[in-house]
Amino acid sequence: MKHKNMIIKSSIIGLLSGFINGLFGSGGGIIVVPGLVFILGLSQHKAHATALMIILPLSILSSIIYLNNHFIDFPNTIKVSLGATIGSYIGAKTLNKIPNKWLKKIFGIFMIIAAVRMVF
Repeated sequence: MKHKNMIIKSSIIGLLSGFINGLFGSGGGIIVVPGLVFILGLSQHKAHATALMIILPLSILSSIIYLNNHFIDFPNTIKVSLGATIGSYIGAKTLNKIPNKWLKKIFGIFMIIAAVRMVF
């Protein structure tokens, strides 16, 4: 029964994050990370790393749909991707050096800032 419950919870987190990712073009991590931490009980570090692996196929699928609808701005995609690749490497290397409690706080602050900027 516990295993079935975990499958249901995982599926709901996945469905919601996929919907958010498809609708907004990103943002699945704001659903996946808290879901993995608070609902499935993963550590903050594992949740962040797992979220990236979960978001990868979502982003590929959404990108294909956006590409087919001519919504992608390739010049900006290339420029931002270069910086994002370097930043991603630095961030992934830094993740292991940040204590769990600080990682949770930093992530929460970024979520609050993003929410405020979206509203205003």
